[in-house]
Amino acid sequence: MTPRRDGATAQTPSGEPLGTLAVALQHTHRLLQRDPRLAEQQCREILKVLPDTAKAHHLLGSALAAQQRHGEAIASLRLATRLNGSDAEAWRELAGQLLLSGDDAGADAAHAEELLASALDPRLQTAARALIDNDIPLAEHMLREHLRETPNDSGALRMLAEVGGRLGRYDDALAMLEHALQIAPGFAAARFNRALVLYRLGRYGDALDELDRLLAADPDSGAYNNLKAAVLSNIGQLGDALEHFETALAARPTQPKVWMSYGHSLKTIGRRDDGIAAYRRAIALEPRLGEAWWSLANLKSDVFAAEDIAAMTTTLARDDLENEDRFHLHFALGKALEDTGDAEQSFHHYAEGNRLRRTEIDYDPRTFSRRVENARALFTPHFFAERSGAGLAAPDPIFIVGMPRSGSTLIEQILSSHPLVEGTQELPDILTLARREAAADGADYPRTLADIAAERLAELGAEYLDRTRIQRHTDRPHFIDKMPNNWMHAGFIHLILPQAKIIDARRHPLGCCFSNFKQHFALGQHFSYSLSDMGQYYASYVAMMEVIDQVLPGKVHRVYYEAMVNDTEQQVRRLLDYCGLDFDPACLSFHETDRAVRTASSEQVRRPIFREGLDQWRQFDRWLGPLRDSLGTVVDEYPFAT
Repeated sequence: MTPRRDGATAQTPSGEPLGTLAVALQHTHRLLQRDPRLAEQQCREILKVLPDTAKAHHLLGSALAAQQRHGEAIASLRLATRLNGSDAEAWRELAGQLLLSGDDAGADAAHAEELLASALDPRLQTAARALIDNDIPLAEHMLREHLRETPNDSGALRMLAEVGGRLGRYDDALAMLEHALQIAPGFAAARFNRALVLYRLGRYGDALDELDRLLAADPDSGAYNNLKAAVLSNIGQLGDALEHFETALAARPTQPKVWMSYGHSLKTIGRRDDGIAAYRRAIALEPRLGEAWWSLANLKSDVFAAEDIAAMTTTLARDDLENEDRFHLHFALGKALEDTGDAEQSFHHYAEGNRLRRTEIDYDPRTFSRRVENARALFTPHFFAERSGAGLAAPDPIFIVGMPRSGSTLIEQILSSHPLVEGTQELPDILTLARREAAADGADYPRTLADIAAERLAELGAEYLDRTRIQRHTDRPHFIDKMPNNWMHAGFIHLILPQAKIIDARRHPLGCCFSNFKQHFALGQHFSYSLSDMGQYYASYVAMMEVIDQVLPGKVHRVYYEAMVNDTEQQVRRLLDYCGLDFDPACLSFHETDRAVRTASSEQVRRPIFREGLDQWRQFDRWLGPLRDSLGTVVDEYPFAT
């Protein structure tokens, strides 16, 4: 029995004795779900006996809140949190009540206390440790178990969003963060995470909205300015991006990765020497930062001295390197030693960098060969004739597809030198739309294109133009989308944008594939980290283009890199004629065009066309057996020998 101070025994409203405090609180909690008024009475009975019982004040606040008595609920919950500051649920409920009362600042403060208190929860502690150890399954299990009981724990929602982000499930992560922000609009960390996810989803305008809101409250934040600079870089606003990088560096001058990102933007706009200086500053701050070394190598020019090679070799021998730093150093050393003429050691480093990178990738090369077979079965002249007149008849986009490192950036630079064409970058929007509308990640793609209603095709074309508008900064009538992987979606592009131009940039399979093997890509291109995977991918790409050529003759214009090098003017004239553009001499002086170039060829297209790159692969030919085997007949059928 729980004795009352007057000597009597505390009772429930129905007259039953309360028993122990724990039993009384459990009884009240159950009662709260079906009758908040009785729960209120129960709490008041307990508090008559034990007025400093934090949980009773908490339950009383919950009962009052359920009756819409917000002022009284706030008072009870404040008292509960004063008595027990580690009660995360009480802080969470207090924040909710303060939000309803219009006290946003108070709600934000309560949510901050909630996060601190939540860290005391054993499941969240376990989840946090699992995230640190990258044990994603355990973290996800613990967080979902916790959220089943406390679905409005904004801190746990943010942690679960982190799980989704690490798994690449960005839509799930976004839903979690939006839920967290509904509960706690002032939860700055969740808002920053939402901006980051939006950035990764390519929703740059939405990401900027969130970052502007955060920067309004904290304009000097290094993290906010750094992310805004990255977003602005991706939509071509390089001048503004540099300003935000500089603000971030003023706030965090010893952050090597911010210096490295700053270097990327400087390189993109052609400030090569400043970019090198930024990369060197990053390396001085953190010699183990392999990506900074690789960024220097990725300038595609001879930038390494003997002491650089020695420094990278020494760093690579350390046993405290992360895998990411290690494979970046291998790629960088491969380039440095190639420049010295040491092909054997160069290939060793390229191969090791690719091997390490491949261990982190889940990639099945058969996926693309299956999709080619699906395309052969679906794409017939009759299939496209049935959909004639569908789609959006807009001539704006010019797509450049094919393999990376095939000369696509050169073609983009030539076309962007024309006064009617704007260059953008490798846009993810076709991939996003195809994945959403036609399950492009599934085994049945592109068969699933048959399921898209004809009237929907024009809507998708319009959506593509709307999504890409943020990338356009001039009033030129045409723009370029040079996402190379869009070769897989050539049929989809024709269905939704039948007037769009598609240019296939093609280069000798051995030269092209080995150039990819030497390249570490920041995102995607998972086929490129194995010679045999690469050969199968190239062969699938050629086969898909053959399918399109057969059923849509003349739809795709093919530019062979070797032909462009051998007779530039003729190839440029053919290219412009296909695009319906009058010849302009500026297209032959493309290297003089001042524009941002984001790909690995950014330095090369700022020079006149050169032949040196055609035969670079030959010094490595003795090690390319797996590539030749997987390419099959594609090498012999290529129309240009090198």
